[in-house]
Amino acid sequence: MPRGRLKIYFGSAPGVGKTYAMLGEAARRRERGTDLVVGFADPHGRPRTAALLDGLETVPPRHGEMDVDAVIARAPQVAFVDEIAHTNAPGARNDKRWQDVEEILAAGIDVVSTVNVEHLESLADVVERITGVRRRETVPDEVVRRADQIELVDMSPESLRRRLAHGDVYPSERVDAALADYFRVGNLTALRELALLWVADRVDDALARYRDEKGITRTWEARERIVVALTGGPEGDTLIRRAARIAARAGRGDLVAVHVARLTGRPARLADGSPEALARQRALVEGMGGSYHQVTGDDVPGALIEFAQAVNATQIVLGSSRRSRWHQYLSGPGVGATVAGRSGDVDVHIVTHDYAGKGRGLATVARTSLGHRRLTAGWLLALCGPPVLTGVLSIPGARLGLPTELLFFLALTVGVALVGGLWPAVVAAVAGFLLLNWYFTPPLHTLTVAELENGFALLVFVAVAVAVATVVDLAARRSSQAARARSEATTLSLLATSVLRGEDALPELLERVRETFGLASVSLLERTGDTWERIASAGADPCGRPDDADVRVQVSDTLTLALRGRVLPAADRRVLAAFAYQAAAALDRQRLAEQARQARSLAEGNKIRTALLAAVSHDLRTPLASIKASVGSLRSDEVQWDPADEAELLATIEESADRLDRLVANLLDMSRLQTGAVNPLTRPMSIDEVLAPSLANVPGDQVKIEVPEDLPPVLTDPGLLERALANVVENAVRHGGDEPVRISASEHGGVVELRVTDRGPGVPDSAKIQMFEPFQRLGDRPRGDGVGLGLAVARGFAEAIGGDLHAEDTPGGGLTMIFTLPVEARDPQEGRDRA
Repeated sequence: MPRGRLKIYFGSAPGVGKTYAMLGEAARRRERGTDLVVGFADPHGRPRTAALLDGLETVPPRHGEMDVDAVIARAPQVAFVDEIAHTNAPGARNDKRWQDVEEILAAGIDVVSTVNVEHLESLADVVERITGVRRRETVPDEVVRRADQIELVDMSPESLRRRLAHGDVYPSERVDAALADYFRVGNLTALRELALLWVADRVDDALARYRDEKGITRTWEARERIVVALTGGPEGDTLIRRAARIAARAGRGDLVAVHVARLTGRPARLADGSPEALARQRALVEGMGGSYHQVTGDDVPGALIEFAQAVNATQIVLGSSRRSRWHQYLSGPGVGATVAGRSGDVDVHIVTHDYAGKGRGLATVARTSLGHRRLTAGWLLALCGPPVLTGVLSIPGARLGLPTELLFFLALTVGVALVGGLWPAVVAAVAGFLLLNWYFTPPLHTLTVAELENGFALLVFVAVAVAVATVVDLAARRSSQAARARSEATTLSLLATSVLRGEDALPELLERVRETFGLASVSLLERTGDTWERIASAGADPCGRPDDADVRVQVSDTLTLALRGRVLPAADRRVLAAFAYQAAAALDRQRLAEQARQARSLAEGNKIRTALLAAVSHDLRTPLASIKASVGSLRSDEVQWDPADEAELLATIEESADRLDRLVANLLDMSRLQTGAVNPLTRPMSIDEVLAPSLANVPGDQVKIEVPEDLPPVLTDPGLLERALANVVENAVRHGGDEPVRISASEHGGVVELRVTDRGPGVPDSAKIQMFEPFQRLGDRPRGDGVGLGLAVARGFAEAIGGDLHAEDTPGGGLTMIFTLPVEARDPQEGRDRA
């Protein structure tokens, strides 16, 4: 059954019109023919709100609270439930109304409800500081956040105070106190801002989910979001303040700072930027209400643009290059020019500053995806390879002809491109052109070319060499990108597989994150008030607060994934976000499983207590009544009993006492099993030693024993096995009909099977598992026959001693109970001696 959809009318304070809006929607939908009911609605004595209830089907409350079962049984299309944060009265099935709503949604019924911002758990302390009132009725933010639709019911503070003064919210005797206390203009303004910001964040989340689901990377200017790129240089403060002014002029736009760290080898380290300057600039950004992020990437402009697209940025702010003019001329366009050329729909601001053109003061690294070792090897090969090849080809008698020599130099250029990339290959091509012209093209040892054909061949050589080097370099880059994409796809595939298989234990999931990204530690942190609690972690030295992390991913208002060890590239953030949300889901499932386990335990306890009360009220009182009646008769002076009657009364007393003893023993045994207080003391013994005491209370003509004499000893606790066997045999005698119960035993594969067979009516297959549960009595047996604990105790004792007890049909009719008991380990030498 699909889950119902939840819609919430969200307000800033009481009286803004949430209930009125909710019931207005109910009236409109009723007119359109929607099947709906009002599960619960409180008009709070407001006539106009109460008038909307006229004509709406309302489910009568139960004990003053919403009747959840009645709403589910009615099964409407939509249920309208007011005040989702309400606390139910003591004795209700659920503590909170939002839990009632969850049950209705689980039944496939849509729900429309209401809530105020003051009732959100994450904002309870903020509201208390603003208003001085602590709200006891709260709802988890996640419940409201999961709503399929959130509609803001907004009203200015002045309008709300006018409504209050006119008596539209509270009775007249409460108006003055309310206006002077909770409903002050400052309080209402602050609450309104909280509500607007909270809803705005949810809108951002919804927009981000939609863009992600549709694969939209193009910027949507729904809200100005300014990304300022920081290098850790001295110009950072100027850029931050400039970006903050742009955000302010954009109407409270978002300010996001990012520092892109380039990898210069492994392990990763910053290629440039002062850590102290970055820390100061981060504090400056956060002090202005912005957020700070740090990513890594070999291609700095690409990483910056990728980050801007991921956060749906509308503008990027960069500083003018600090490189000198000659440096810019030699190394090509800088980050600013490259970003401006590749930014697409994102506006780029190049901000001048006092340090522009004065040199970076730090070594720069060539923009390449290759490591230092390959880059160094490529340049060495480009500088040394052509002269060496020239020397080899110049050996007397080794001349091969200009076409062949061109091919050798072309092969060398391709090799340089494979090792060192494009620019070393270009240098090798130019060097090869000059060496071929000087040493191998007539006239030799000059740069002139006698034949036009040879000149043309040299030019083609250079063009082909550069083209091939470019293609090889591009192929190497594309191969690296494909490898990254393949790695991401494999990681996401493994994550999806683990989700489908139910592998969601938090420690294992966090360990997978740590191993996947090569981190020192990964922690899932949860905020409670102003403190952070580490829910789970993997690796050494886990973070205790988000500020301690090198990378952090905010999963929700209260959950953050904190990673320590190194900063991650921007491309890895997508995969990391998937892991983060799976960790949050695993935490939810873990907590739900624990709640379900506790609920089952409570349900079992209630079931046992109920059955125990029934046993005490009837099954235990019946033998006590028989004993009391018989003793009373014997002590009576009004009747003279003959010896036969006295013997019958004494026999009744003895039989009832024995029955009472068995009932009490079973209750005590069941209590021991429930509390795990059964500690078996196993030792080897024969089946015959157990059979005699276990059959003490069974008449001999009702049992037939067929146990072979050569049966090996079993490893068991004689007391527990005796109690288990006695319960099974007595049960078989009571239900086995007129034929005697047969007890047989045999050895199979290292275990002894002890069978108790009767010829009674048997038990249906559907009840063979139920019959071993506590307080189960099948069929039409009278209640005085026991409390239904015998088989439960027997199976519990059998499992405690390492065996098993199960039931099978007896061929020809009846039931066979089978004990499986472990055999004492034999000495192999003993077996050979017997042979």
